[in-house]
Amino acid sequence: MQIYKILRADEWSALQSQGEALGAPIDLSDGFIHFSTATQAAETAAKHFAGAEGLWLLALDGAALGEALKWEVSRGGAEFPHLYRKMLLSEVLWSKPLPLVAGAHQFPDEMA
Repeated sequence: MQIYKILRADEWSALQSQGEALGAPIDLSDGFIHFSTATQAAETAAKHFAGAEGLWLLALDGAALGEALKWEVSRGGAEFPHLYRKMLLSEVLWSKPLPLVAGAHQFPDEMA
């Protein structure tokens, strides 16, 4: 199952240049990297990235992340994937810009 991470442009650039990352500031403060499923990603974008431009969407294979990936209850009682280690650039299956169109982020067809 693919899981998704939304990053700001500078966070994506840092991951590309360093080859690994502990995530965004919220990830650092929470102690794990927040991911979303395909059905959760739009709500995540609206809640945490409302109006933000220059975002990137990354897809990773959840099963390939091993035991460091935990599914935990979060927003609205839904289980979200949380990674308890660094995210590696080599684990990113694909990355795409996440454009803001008429106030909403437009997700790629690959997520359907």
